[in-house]
Amino acid sequence: METITIPKGFKVTPEQFNQLVNAEQLARMELTKEGELIIMSPTGGEAGRKNRRLTQQIGIWTDQEGTGEAFDSSTVFILPNGARRSPDVSWIKLERWNALTLKEKQGFPPLAPDFVIELVSPSDLKNQRYSDLQLKMQEYLDNGVKLGWLISPLTKTVEIYRLGYKVEILNQPQTLSGEDILPGLILDLSDILW
Repeated sequence: METITIPKGFKVTPEQFNQLVNAEQLARMELTKEGELIIMSPTGGEAGRKNRRLTQQIGIWTDQEGTGEAFDSSTVFILPNGARRSPDVSWIKLERWNALTLKEKQGFPPLAPDFVIELVSPSDLKNQRYSDLQLKMQEYLDNGVKLGWLISPLTKTVEIYRLGYKVEILNQPQTLSGEDILPGLILDLSDILW
């Protein structure tokens, strides 16, 4: 198997990004607003298990609540700034989702979700990508995301990003509230942080 090393700062156009994503489904990719291509490594077992639990909890709440649509980590959104981002878990109000055309729904939805979760993996901490995740969370807010959680199981912390507010850091929380963005959602972190 041949490996490709992509230099930091390597840039592609949105059209080239679409071609890459459609040509190979072997890697998750994102594209920054500056055109920098980001290839994300595959998820390890523990991170994959925790991400599945997050997706499941949000999915069950979404099905019961009926006010929006939830998405997993393979969904790429085209943010208003042009970046193509793929949160680990995301949610969009139903009226915003239903306002998209069928073609927009089938492709990369051209909007920022209302809510996102990013799960910090051991490799993110090991490779000093935590600050990149914090910048990504701020980018979400700058593009219209109303609520975001950056969850770090290794440090047992959660950073809460709210549109118009300073970042709040929680140490060892047992649960998280969806607040007024996801009313009634109480996310159980017992199997995520421990």
